[in-house]
Amino acid sequence: QVQLVESGGGLVQSGGSLRLSCAASGSIFSINTMGWFRQAPGMQRELVATITTGGIMDYADSVKGRFTISRDSAKNTVYLQMNSLKSEDTAVYLCYFKPLLGSPSWGQGTQVTVSS
Repeated sequence: QVQLVESGGGLVQSGGSLRLSCAASGSIFSINTMGWFRQAPGMQRELVATITTGGIMDYADSVKGRFTISRDSAKNTVYLQMNSLKSEDTAVYLCYFKPLLGSPSWGQGTQVTVSS
């Protein structure tokens, strides 16, 4: 079983930056995808960004050019650098871990609030 612990959320003004971190522990399959989803109240959960073990990245159109995902495989940690934040980025951000075989694991979420 994989445990995911997120950190780095908080309150920031429009145009500001935050960096989220997610550390995975437990039974980690070496070939995997990690990343971030987000969910605002009353809204569907949506993909923000993912990165594979091989370094292939996927971003939501709404964050391209503003957010950067990266990972440190030795630490089993994924990061999300969020720049030029907008009020519409306000959501609970959930870390995601998907092994090549098997079901995904989810973190508990970290709140990101962007004030106008």
